Amino acid sequence: MMAAYAAAESGHAVTLLEQNEKLGKKLFITGKGRCNLTNASDMEQLFANVVSNRKFLYSAFYSYDNEQVISFFESHGMPTKTERGNRVFPVSDHSSDVIAALSTALRGQHVEVLLHTKVKRLLLEKRDEEKRVTGVELADHTKMHADAVIVATGGISYPSTGATGDGYRMAEESGHKMVSPTPALVPMEMKEPWVRDLQGLSLRNVRTSSPAPGAPSPAVRWWARWAGSSTSWRFCTEPTRRQPPSSQSSR
Repeated sequence: MMAAYAAAESGHAVTLLEQNEKLGKKLFITGKGRCNLTNASDMEQLFANVVSNRKFLYSAFYSYDNEQVISFFESHGMPTKTERGNRVFPVSDHSSDVIAALSTALRGQHVEVLLHTKVKRLLLEKRDEEKRVTGVELADHTKMHADAVIVATGGISYPSTGATGDGYRMAEESGHKMVSPTPALVPMEMKEPWVRDLQGLSLRNVRTSSPAPGAPSPAVRWWARWAGSSTSWRFCTEPTRRQPPSSQSSR
């Protein structure tokens, strides 16, 4: 949506192809439905928290920084607020307002939006020993030609939102060398049955660790116990040679 807006703002005639029944399906569920849309920290602090290859992001971050992101949404009718950790959210706490602001921006730039329109593949032509993208072929075999195509499919982390990895396939078909994707920010599956009792519990500032493949298990035992006199769980760590205290019922 943002790419379509930027292209249209630059004077191009833009058509946005969306395979879902509505725009922003993945945005709708981000941030527990609140949509943490950017971070208000200064650039140096943002870069300090990039784990690897931060130089790759220099151009993007400095070309359109977080202040411009906030200004964009507020200028399209969505006031923002900054919370702990400089995280920026809609004042309403509704991710739907983020989608509404983007939709308003698209209408303002006269972007044509086609829903229920799945792209099957990129149309490629070989020119001067290179492959050039000339358009797309839809799932119904309709061919749409264009001077330029922006592929903004997302990753493969949440297939029910439409993120099924089509972008990886299209990039590979275009001649790009692909690196196998690995999971990030995904749920952990636990074998211990007591974990089920924690469903619905949200915690702050929690850290856990896992040994690398082939490495010895860490000499730490994790467990949770119910504090009988309160309504909270207490998470404890002890060396594996010790047993959890018996003064409270443990799970």
